Amino acid sequence: MAALEKVRDEAPPKAPARGRRPSRPRGSAPAPGTTPGEKRLAASPSAWFVWAGMAAFLVLLLGIIVAVVVDSFGRSWFDTWLPAEWTAQWYAESWDRFDLTHVIGVTVGVALAVVVLSVLIGVPAAYLLARRSFPGKRLVNVLFLLPILMPPITYGIPLATVMYAFGLGRSVVAVILVNLVPSVPFVILTMTPFIEQINPAIESAARMCGAGMRQVFTRILAPLLVPGILAASILVLVRTVGMFELTFLVSGPQSDTLVVAIYRAMTSAGGGEARQLISAMAVMYTTTMLAMLVVALRFVNPTQLVAQVKEARDD
Repeated sequence: MAALEKVRDEAPPKAPARGRRPSRPRGSAPAPGTTPGEKRLAASPSAWFVWAGMAAFLVLLLGIIVAVVVDSFGRSWFDTWLPAEWTAQWYAESWDRFDLTHVIGVTVGVALAVVVLSVLIGVPAAYLLARRSFPGKRLVNVLFLLPILMPPITYGIPLATVMYAFGLGRSVVAVILVNLVPSVPFVILTMTPFIEQINPAIESAARMCGAGMRQVFTRILAPLLVPGILAASILVLVRTVGMFELTFLVSGPQSDTLVVAIYRAMTSAGGGEARQLISAMAVMYTTTMLAMLVVALRFVNPTQLVAQVKEARDD
């Protein structure tokens, strides 16, 4: 018996069976509700505070939107949860009263003109900043940042003064020009990284084959930059439609965009128009902006755009 016990004690320990996890040491039992090898996720008080703040913000935002939409369909709404009568006449009345056909036409025309001019000016400027080195380049980049970082009202008043001095005040041309001030730098700052990620060897090879600068830019760079141009154009379009300060300072009755028309309706003589008319205009404006954002998020994904540019650079 003594010999058997000695042999058993000297025998090596058995290896764990294949596919079976080794036993967990004592004192390290898994948390309740978790399987071995997994950690239980517990939110810290700061995380709960952040989630609570986000939930409160979303509830407040949803409440404001619902209140405006309900008000635009209610005939009278004072001391009840919902209007006593529902109607859609406020939309038709606001459309006729404020000539929204003309206002929306001006809004679309101004936005498209700003997008086209911003791309035509911003893309070549972004190419120069991405491919050329010159004294004061950093200062130029900082100057392009200022119209984006500064509040529009700070440089909008001097711009409006210049426009009125040249006789362009209250015109569509003035609205387009003042909106170009923040839009062109926005296109430049958006397109510069796209151009920097394209391999310059592609351009060098095209020049060795006899292509001029114009042919290189239109036939080689332009197809590669289409995703970036599309992204910048949609973002500039949304920004221009929502720009209030610069447009308000230089626009007039025949050059108001939709956001400025809503403000003038709220502050018109006699205490403003009926609240339901303003709500109907606000719903139409919000729907327009939401449609643009949906298009931007549906067809323009910044992550995919960067990936496409990187693939083009690698090729």
